[in-house]
Amino acid sequence: MSAALTLAGPDQLEKILPLVASYHLEAGIDSTDASRMTGIAPLLDGIPQGCAYLIGPPRAPIGYIVITFGWSVEFGGLDAIIDELYVRPGVRGRGIGSEALIALPRALASGGLRAIHLEVDRSNEQALKLYQRAGFTPRNNSVSLSKRL
Repeated sequence: MSAALTLAGPDQLEKILPLVASYHLEAGIDSTDASRMTGIAPLLDGIPQGCAYLIGPPRAPIGYIVITFGWSVEFGGLDAIIDELYVRPGVRGRGIGSEALIALPRALASGGLRAIHLEVDRSNEQALKLYQRAGFTPRNNSVSLSKRL
């Protein structure tokens, strides 16, 4: 099975929405059909703040990655955050997540991206191993904090 990445566009909305719903359910994220639509549709329409990639065949994707863009003085320019990464449970453990995380920087590097960040629950050892295999390292003395507006 291939972890090929395809930039998702408006015509893939019906393919990605069920994946987002599955991820939110599995992760315990309280969301509605309307909030998921509001969150994903602008990314597929091409807003400059982010994008979504389908993992696997575009006709029958096995996962997705959502990237949002920002600017970092520390890293010297454009950076990105992996906002969501999901691979269907039935195909996990086959290296698909690792392949996707290795392919992602290649897909984004030509746009001048300087760094990619993500956050993970410290107790999720499986995810930590996945991210470390893909070259992500913890930042010393750094903690991710959020405030909902």
